[in-house]
Amino acid sequence: MRSLISALAAAIVIVAPAAAQPRLVAATPAANATVKPTAKVQLSFSERLVARLSTAQVVMTGMPGMADHPPMPIQSRAAIGPDGKSLVLTFARPLVPGTYKVTYKVASADTQRIEGSYEFKVR
Repeated sequence: MRSLISALAAAIVIVAPAAAQPRLVAATPAANATVKPTAKVQLSFSERLVARLSTAQVVMTGMPGMADHPPMPIQSRAAIGPDGKSLVLTFARPLVPGTYKVTYKVASADTQRIEGSYEFKVR
């Protein structure tokens, strides 16, 4: 009985790290940052991502001098970075001055999913 309990405990310890939920560990531009015009957003996660289950979108939520600016999705190309843990969005042109919201939904190799969002400004 004791060996069965030990075996089960060891299995749980071994499986636990594999079932870790991905978490956002870095973003460029960072949350609440004010940056120069950029043509790329990079989101770095704690786990390897599954490309077909991982997406992100950038929406312009405010433009200087336009109080009633409607949200405007920015067309981008998304790709998993060479490390397998980052999602990189590239734009045809650098983002113009304004406020932007990044929204992401990603899944790790064990299909654990998370979603989140943050904002940044371009000056």
